Amino acid sequence: MESQERSAHVVSDFDWDMSAAITVVPQTKENQDREQDISPVDNSQNAKGLRPKLKASQEQTRGNHGKTIEHHERQLQISKEMEDKAGEGGAYGDLGCAYHSLGDFKKAIDYHERDLQIAKEMRDKAGEGRAYGNLGIAYHCLGDFHRAIDYHKRDLQIAKKVGDKAGEGGAYGNLGNAYHGLGDFSRAKEYHERHQQIAKEVGDKAEEGRAYGRLGNVYDSLGDFKKAIDYHERDLHIAKEMRDKAGKGRAYGNLGNAYNSLGDFHKAIEYHERHQQIAKEVGDKAGEGLACGNLGNDYHSLGDFHKAIDHHERHLQIAKEVGARAGEGHAYGNLGSAYHRLGDFHNAIDYHERDLRIAKEVADKAGEGRAYGSLGSAYHSLGDFHKAVEYHECHLKIAKEVGDKAGEGGAYGNLGNAYHGLGDFHKAINYHERDLQIAKEVGHKAGEGGAYGNLGNAYHRLGDFHKAIDHHERDLQIAKEVGDKAEEGRAYGNLGNAYNSLGDFHKAIEYHERHLQIAKEVGDKAGEGLAYGSLGNAYDSLSNFHKAIDYHERHLQIAKEMGDKAGEGRAFGNLGYTYHSFSDFHKAIDCHERYLQISKEVGDKAGEGGAYGGLGSDYHSLGDFQKAIVYHERHLHIAKQVGDKAGEGGAYGGLGSDYHSLGDFHKAIDYHERELQIAKEVGDKAGEGGAYGSLGNAYHSLGDFYKAIDYHERDLQIAKEVGDKAGEGGAYGNLGNAYNSLGDFHKAIDYHERDLQIAKEVGDKAGEGAAYGNLGNAYNRLGDFHKAIEYHERHLQIAEEVGDKAGEGGAYGNLGSDYHSLSEFHKAIGYHGRHLQTAKELGDKAGEAAANGNLGNAYDSLGDFYMAIEYHERHLQISKEVEDKAGEGGAYGNLGHAYRRLRNFHKAIEYHERHLQIAKEVGDKFGTAQSLNNLGNVFEDQGSFLNALDYYSSSLSKLNEIRAHPQLKDKWKISYRDTYNDVYIRLWRLHLRQGRVVDSLRVAEDGRAQALRDLIEAKYGFQEIYSWSHSSVKSTGFYPRSIPGTTVFMAFSKKKIVFWVIRKDKEVTLRRKEIGDHESERDATTFIWTLSQKALVEIGVCSGVEIENRSLDEPRETGLTTERAPIRDSRSVLPKETLRSFYDAIIVPVADLVDGNDLILVPEGPLCLVPYAALMNQKQEHLFELLRIRVIPSLTTLKLLTDCPTDFHNKTGALLVGDPCVEEVLYKGIKLCQLPYAKKEVEMIGRILGTAPLVGEKATKGEVLKQLSTVALVHIAAHGKMETGEIALAPNPARESHRPEEKDFLLTMADVLEAQLRARLVVLSCCHSAQGEIKAEGVVGIARAFLGAGARSVLVSLWAIDDEATFQFMKHFYEELVKGRRVSEALHEAMKRMKESKRFGEVKYWAPFVLIGDDVTLELNGNDAV
Repeated sequence: MESQERSAHVVSDFDWDMSAAITVVPQTKENQDREQDISPVDNSQNAKGLRPKLKASQEQTRGNHGKTIEHHERQLQISKEMEDKAGEGGAYGDLGCAYHSLGDFKKAIDYHERDLQIAKEMRDKAGEGRAYGNLGIAYHCLGDFHRAIDYHKRDLQIAKKVGDKAGEGGAYGNLGNAYHGLGDFSRAKEYHERHQQIAKEVGDKAEEGRAYGRLGNVYDSLGDFKKAIDYHERDLHIAKEMRDKAGKGRAYGNLGNAYNSLGDFHKAIEYHERHQQIAKEVGDKAGEGLACGNLGNDYHSLGDFHKAIDHHERHLQIAKEVGARAGEGHAYGNLGSAYHRLGDFHNAIDYHERDLRIAKEVADKAGEGRAYGSLGSAYHSLGDFHKAVEYHECHLKIAKEVGDKAGEGGAYGNLGNAYHGLGDFHKAINYHERDLQIAKEVGHKAGEGGAYGNLGNAYHRLGDFHKAIDHHERDLQIAKEVGDKAEEGRAYGNLGNAYNSLGDFHKAIEYHERHLQIAKEVGDKAGEGLAYGSLGNAYDSLSNFHKAIDYHERHLQIAKEMGDKAGEGRAFGNLGYTYHSFSDFHKAIDCHERYLQISKEVGDKAGEGGAYGGLGSDYHSLGDFQKAIVYHERHLHIAKQVGDKAGEGGAYGGLGSDYHSLGDFHKAIDYHERELQIAKEVGDKAGEGGAYGSLGNAYHSLGDFYKAIDYHERDLQIAKEVGDKAGEGGAYGNLGNAYNSLGDFHKAIDYHERDLQIAKEVGDKAGEGAAYGNLGNAYNRLGDFHKAIEYHERHLQIAEEVGDKAGEGGAYGNLGSDYHSLSEFHKAIGYHGRHLQTAKELGDKAGEAAANGNLGNAYDSLGDFYMAIEYHERHLQISKEVEDKAGEGGAYGNLGHAYRRLRNFHKAIEYHERHLQIAKEVGDKFGTAQSLNNLGNVFEDQGSFLNALDYYSSSLSKLNEIRAHPQLKDKWKISYRDTYNDVYIRLWRLHLRQGRVVDSLRVAEDGRAQALRDLIEAKYGFQEIYSWSHSSVKSTGFYPRSIPGTTVFMAFSKKKIVFWVIRKDKEVTLRRKEIGDHESERDATTFIWTLSQKALVEIGVCSGVEIENRSLDEPRETGLTTERAPIRDSRSVLPKETLRSFYDAIIVPVADLVDGNDLILVPEGPLCLVPYAALMNQKQEHLFELLRIRVIPSLTTLKLLTDCPTDFHNKTGALLVGDPCVEEVLYKGIKLCQLPYAKKEVEMIGRILGTAPLVGEKATKGEVLKQLSTVALVHIAAHGKMETGEIALAPNPARESHRPEEKDFLLTMADVLEAQLRARLVVLSCCHSAQGEIKAEGVVGIARAFLGAGARSVLVSLWAIDDEATFQFMKHFYEELVKGRRVSEALHEAMKRMKESKRFGEVKYWAPFVLIGDDVTLELNGNDAV
C-alpha cells in the first residue's frame, strides 16, 4: 500500500485563526503486470513428428489462441481415433495451456486433470509431474496459492524421484512463484535461489536467466529495487547471450517495473518500450498487450493520465483480440485507476466493476480481491466511506481466504484510509498497524514505509504532530534505503504538512521544496502539483499571500495540464482559502464556487462538503451570516451523509462561529460543544483544542470571562501537548483578550507578548500584526494611549506589508479608538473613516457596522449629536441586515446615549429599552447590566430618581450575578469589580441626594473589598450567612450602630470627600468636605493623590537613610537602596504644610464626632495611603498622639473578623522569620541579596519573646508552612512582593531540580491558605508592605493577601525606613506587646518612644506603620518558643 499523498487546505474558525486540515487523496495500486513465468508447460516435445503441434505452439505464442485450441482439439480427436493414450494426454495438456492463456483457468484445470489421469494410468511419472505443475500454475492464477503449492510439491517430489534435475529446478521456481503470491517473500526467494542453483549445475542458461528474473521480482516486492534491477540485468545478459528475443523482452519488462517502483518513470518507459518492440517483432500479442499495460502504469505514475488511458485501451484491445480474459480484466482495472486519478470516479467505478466481473468469471480470486480494493478506493474518493469500507472488507476476506499476505496488508491499509476519511482515526491507526505488522512479517520494506506514512497521517489528524513526524521520518528512511524516489518525495511532503501544523512554517517549506525537487527529478507531475499546493499553504500560514497564490496557481496549472479534475478542484479550494486570508472574500467565493462545481462534476461528495464550508467562511467574513449558515448547513448535511465525522465537526464549528457573529451566543455554544464532542470521539486533539478556543470566545462574548479563560487554558494545554506553536500563540492571544475584558491588563499584556513572541518565532506576520493589535488594546485599557498607538501602528504597518486588508481596517479602527481616548476626536474620525472605507471595499458588513458605530461615538464626544445619531443609525441598519443581534443591541445603546445628550429622554429610554430587550434575548448578562445602568442614567438626568434607583439596583444585581459564580477566582473578581465601579458610585450618590444616609452607606459599603470579603467568608465558613448577593450590610443584619468605637467610612464624590461617621448605639452622621480650589478642574481623588506624593517629599522618605531592599518587585543584587548618611542628633524642621492640609481635609470634618481614644478608618482609593499617624493639627500635635488609629478595608471585613469563632485564631506561639538563605535563588532571572539587618531584627525579637527565630538555611518554605498554623504571631523580615504577597524563603533541601524553582522557595498566598493560617497578628517587615495597586476593591497588596489567608490583623509599612530605625521601632513595639497590650496600644507606644528619641524623632522614622484589621491581644509571656 503506497503512502497517501496529502494536500492541505485551510479552514477558518472564529477570529480567523487559520489552521491546516488534511485532505486524503487515496492512491490505487496499479496492476503492474510482471513477467513471473507462471505459464503452463508446453507438451509439444512429447508429440513426436507431428508438425501441426509445433505450428500450434507458435500460434499460441503469437496470441492466436482460437486457432491454437482448434488445432489441439483436432490432435485430441486423432489421438482418440488412433487410441494413442500418450497423444490424448498431451492434447489435454496442450488444451489446458491454451485455455490458461485465454484466462479460462477452470477449463484449463479440467483439461490438466484429464492429462494427469492418463499419465497416472500409463504410469508416466514425467507426464504426471508435468500435469501437477500445470495444475499448480492454474490454481496460482486463480489465487488459490495453497493448492498451487500442494501441486508443485507433488511435481517436485516426482522430479526428484525420477532424477529430473531440470524438472526439479522448474518445480522450485513454480513454488517460489506461489509463495511470492502468498506474500511469503523470504520463502519465495529461497525456492528461486534453488532453481537458479540447479539451472547453473545443469548448464541451462535459459532457466538460470528465468530464475534471475523471478528473484528480481521478489526483491522488487520486498522494496529492494536496486537488487531487483541487478537480478533483472543478469536475466537480460543471459537472454542476449542466447539471442533469446522473448527472454530479452521479458527482462526489459521486469526492468521497467523495477525502475517504476524506484520512481524513475522515464527509464521505466524506455525499458517497457523495448519490451513492446520485441513483442511486436516476435509476434507476441500477449507480450505486446502486457507492455502496453505497463507503459500505461508508467505514464500514470508520471501524472499523464490521458496517455496512460491510451496505453491501457491498447492493452484492452489486444486482450480482447487474443481472448485473454484475465488480461482484459487487468486492463479494465488499470483504466479504472487512471480515470480515478483524473477525478472521474464514476467512470473509474464502471471499469473496476468490469474487472471484478471478469475476475469472478475466470474464478481469479486474487484479481477479484484487487478489484474490490480498487472499487473501495474509488468510493473513498467519492466521499462514500461506508461503501469504501464494505469493498475493502471484501478484499480483506478474499486475501485471507487465498493466503495472500501482501493483499491482506494492502486491504488493512485501505481500510485504515477509509476510517481516516470517516474521522475514526483510532480505528485507522489500528488497521495501519496491522498493515505494518504484515509488511514486517513478509519483509516488504516498501509496504512497511507506506504503512508508516499512513500512520503518520492518522496521528497528524489526531493532533499528535510529533508522533506523525516520527512515523514520516521512518517512511523517509525506508524510501531512501530502497531507493524509492517517489516515496521519498511523498514522505518529505507529509513531513512538511506535520511541521506546518506545528507552526514551524519555515521547516515545512524546506520539506515541501525537497518534495518538489524530487517530483521534478522523476517527472512526477502529480507530485509536483501537490508540492506546489503544500508550499502555497505554508506561505499562507506565513501571511505571504502573494507567494501562496503563485504556488496554488502552479498547482492549478499542472492539474489542468494533466486533466486531473479532482486536483484542479483542490487547487481552486486552496486558492479560495488564500484569497480569504488575503481578505479578498469575493475572489475567495469565486474560487470556492469553482471547487464546488468540479466536486459536483466528478461526484466528490467530501470535496463538495469542503467547498460549502469554504463558502460559508467567505460569506461569514463578508458579514452575511445567514448565507454563511446556509452553506455550513449544506457542509454538515454532506458530512453526515458520507459519515465524515471530522467534516461534521468542522461544519458544527462553522455554524457556531456564524451564530456567534449573529449574537446568538447560546446557539453558538451548542454547536461548538457538538464540535468538541466529535473531536473527542475521533481523538482529534488539535480539533478539540480549536473547539475549546471557540467555546472560550463564545463565553467571552456572553461576559462569562472566567469560563472563557477556563476554555482557553484547555486550548493552550492541548496546543502545548501536541507541539502546535501557532495554536499555542492563538490561545495566548485569546487569554490576553479575556484578561483584558476582566480589567487585568498586566496579565493581558503578558499573554499578548507570549503570542507575539511565538508569531515571530514561526514567522507568522499576520499573527504578529494581530498580537501588536491586541497589545495596543490592552495598553488602551491601561490608559497608556501613546503606547497603544505605537502598537496599533505596528499592526497597521504589518497588515499593509502582507496585504491583509481586514487587518488594516481593524488597525485603523483601533487607532481611531486610541485618539478618541486622547480626546483627539478629529484624528479619531479620520482613522474610523479609513476603517469604514476599507470595510466597504472588502464588503465586510460587520467591519462597516463597527466603523459607523465608532464614528458615531467620536461625533458624540465632539458634541455633534445629530451626526453621531446618523452614524449609529447606519450601524443599526447594517446590524439588522446581517441579523447581528449583539451589534443591533450595541447600536441601540449608543443611540440612547446620543439622545440622552440631546436631552431627548423619551427617545433615549426607548433605545436603551430595546438594547435591554436584545441583551436579555441573547443572554448577554453584562449587556443587560449595562443597559439597566444606562436607563438609570437617563432617569436620573430626567429627575425620576426613584426609577433611576430601581435601574441602578437592578444593574448591580445583574453584575453581582455574574460575579457570583463559585469558579471566579480572587484576581478575576478584583479586576471585574473595576468594570462597574461607576454604578456603585451613582447609586450611593443618588441615595445621598435623596437624603437616605444609611442606604447610601449600605451601597458604598457593599462595593468595598468584595473579593476580600469572599476570601474571609470562605475562610471562616460564613458563605451562607454573609451572602453578598444583596447588600452585605442588610444581609448580615449588620446595622451601623453595632460597630464598636468610632468608625469613619470615606468616599469621594467629585470635588468632595464624604464621611459617614458610625458610633456605637448612635445614628450614622454624614459630613462632607469640599476639597481644593473651586475653579480647579481637579477632583478630590486627584487632590489627595497629589498631596500624598508631596507629603512623602516633605517627610523626606528614603532621604539620607540606609535601607535593605526587601522588595521582590524590583530585586537587585545589592541589598542597599542608598548610602548611609550621618543621622543628625538635632531634629529637622517638621513637614507641616501637607500634614496640616491632610488633617484639615480628613480629620477636622469629623473630629467633634470621635468618642474615646480609638479611631477606625475605612478609606477609599488614595486615602488608603495617607500617613494618618503623622497628620498634624493647629497645635502641632500628630494624630497618633491623640488617637489610636487602625484601618479596615470595609465595615463587613471588620464584622467578619470580630464575629469569627473564638477558637479560630491561636492565642499563643510565635513564628519569627528573618533573612532566609537565598544564595541559590534566582527570582525572575535576578539573584537576591541577603538581609543581615533582617536577621538582627528577628534575633532581637526572639530574645524579647523567648522564641528561637528561623534564619538563614533554617528559614525554608517547608518549615515555615509547617509552623504557620500553630502560632498566634507571625513576623516576617524577608523579600516580599507588594501586590501578590509572595515571600522569598530558603529553598527546601529536598527538591526535584538542582537549581531551586519558584515552587521550592516562594511562599504564595495559595500556600498560606492551604497551611491554614491562624495568626492573630502578622507583622510584615518588608519594604512598602502597606502599598499595592489601588483598585475599586481597595489596596491590592501583601497586607490584603494575609488578611484573606486568615490573619486577624496585619502590621505593615507605607514606606521603607532606615534599618536601625526599624530595629528600634520593633524593639519598642514588642516590648509593649509582650506586656499584654492591644496591638493598637503597642503601636501607639512604639511611635511615641521613637518620636521622643534623639536619633529617630523625625516623622519618616515612625509614621509609616499602619495597623489593618482587628485590634487584638496576644498571650506572649516571653516563653513562646515554637
